[in-house]
Parts: sequence; C-alpha cells; structure tokens
Amino acid sequence: MSRLGRPSKFSDEFKRDAVELVRSTGRPINQVARELGLSRETLRNWVRAAKRQTEVGDVSGADDVADKDAELARLRKRVAELETEKEILRKAAAYFALVRE
Repeated sequence: MSRLGRPSKFSDEFKRDAVELVRSTGRPINQVARELGLSRETLRNWVRAAKRQTEVGDVSGADDVADKDAELARLRKRVAELETEKEILRKAAAYFALVRE
C-alpha cells in the first residue's frame, strides 16, 4: 500500500525506537514526544500503527497454529492408513510364502 503525502523525515528505526520507549517505560506519550522533539499526535500514530501491526501478527499466528493442527491431524490419519496397508501387505506376503511351499 502506498503512502500519500510527503515522505517522513524520521527513519523506520527511529520510529521503532520511539514506540519501544513508550512501551517499555510506561511514560505518557506526551512526555516521550516532548523529550524526542516530536508532536504527540505523530508519536501516538506510530504507537497505534505498531499496535495494529502486532495484532495482525497475532491473528496470523493463530492461523498458523490452526493450519499446523490441521496438517498434523491429516498426517496422523495418513500414517494410520499406511500402517493398515503395511499390515495387509505383510499378511499377504506371509500367505503367499506359505502357498509357494
């Protein structure tokens, strides 16, 4: 998705560090913004965007777990089928070995 407006004068690393400062210290956004020489709304937007990104990541993580559980169930079912087939073939081989004698 492309951004509209002028490019940011702050690097992504600076933004991440500023958001982390708010999160790790528990200080108000106003105070941190003032210390960094930012507008409080700019920092608030960065914090909100980081929160949204984290929430999206958590949701996709839940989907990954569900996908892995479904794949595990499918593989367990396939293993059971293959074990049954192997047992049938083992019995058939034993039967034909007796018939040949």
